[in-house]
Parts: sequence; C-alpha cells; structure tokens
Amino acid sequence: MINVDMDVKMKFLHGFSHKTRIQILEAIKQEEKTVTQIVEDLNGNQSNISQHLACLKGCGLIAGRQDGKYVYYRVRNQVVRDLLSMFDVVLKDIQDDIACCKNHLD
Repeated sequence: MINVDMDVKMKFLHGFSHKTRIQILEAIKQEEKTVTQIVEDLNGNQSNISQHLACLKGCGLIAGRQDGKYVYYRVRNQVVRDLLSMFDVVLKDIQDDIACCKNHLD
C-alpha cells in the first residue's frame, strides 16, 4: 500500500473541488491551450480562470509551457487524464445517489 501524507492528498483533491477547475481540466484534457483559449472555451473572465489555473498548478494537476509571450497549459500527464476519465466512469454508476445527497454543494 502506498503511504501518502493526508495533507498532500487533501491539497491534491482540492483541485477537483470547484466547477471551473473541472471545466478547465476537461478543456485541456486532450490538448494544451493558452489562457485566452481556455477563457473562450469556458466563456469566463481571464482573472478568474488565471486564479483557477494557479490552483490547478499548485495541486500538481496541470503544467505550463512557455512559448514566446504565451503559456500553454496541459493536464500534467496520462495518469491525471486517466483519473478524469475514471471519474466519469464512477459517476455514471453512482450519479443518482449523488443527486440525492443532502450535503452537496451547488
């Protein structure tokens, strides 16, 4: 069994705890994009998206690549992409139970 510090685990999971961050991860799951492209995809504002990108980077879920004046963001690696896909598989199976949860956040 792999032993991971609980605080590190909680910080990692925090990256998945906001709708905008999940939308960003989905937007860059298959290809890297600039902040401008992500803002357009999500119909959001640059300041808000940039804050969420910083969080995702701090949680270790994404990486950035500087190319001239642009930074291209991508999901960190295939393992994270697989995890995002696994969320969909698990959620498909339990979505009705989640919908009934009285402790969910809107």
